[in-house]
Amino acid sequence: MPKQKIIIAPALVETWTLSPAATFGSFVRAKGILLEVRARLPVAVRKSLEVSGMSLVLGMAEDSEHEFASTSAAVTRALEGIENLPVIPREIQDILGISANERHRWLKDGRLPSAGTRTVRLSGRARQITFHVFDPRVVEDLLDRAVVDEWREEDIAARAENRRQAAYRAKITRSLKKAVKKPKTAESLSDAEASDLPGWQEFDADGLLQ
Repeated sequence: MPKQKIIIAPALVETWTLSPAATFGSFVRAKGILLEVRARLPVAVRKSLEVSGMSLVLGMAEDSEHEFASTSAAVTRALEGIENLPVIPREIQDILGISANERHRWLKDGRLPSAGTRTVRLSGRARQITFHVFDPRVVEDLLDRAVVDEWREEDIAARAENRRQAAYRAKITRSLKKAVKKPKTAESLSDAEASDLPGWQEFDADGLLQ
């Protein structure tokens, strides 16, 4: 029978409830705030801070009172003004309920305004990545106005118009190709070409072309 892992609840616990203005009701955003706050703590105590729903929870053993107190104070300081923390790509996708493709498209055409870029080094790797971040107040406004459905309808209409224009251009191209391949008739011949035909001069002299 496999051994069961015994989990001992920490004796020292403190909880910070994150405001809706900070999380937008998104657990992905709450997890992002956790990572942001952890980054401001000493490495040795970072894993003592966890996220539970929309709250951050600090837990330590009973014999860590001094370390617990200093860490608790550091978390409190880190959470000051957390509502203004820029929103990163995976968070805005969860908050607005959009796909990565929609985020890229709307960022490119200006409907989703960027608040700048952020560069981070991937954990355990030398490579860095740069990505756009978003102003939380702008995200809040977009969420309140429920613009996503409107933007999707605009995209559907734009795609339909693009298909119509493409079909029209293809039709014009086919017509031009047919006109180039069509053999010349007497009506389409130029005067210089017609004068070389046998009997054409006599036909013209009789006034039948007047």
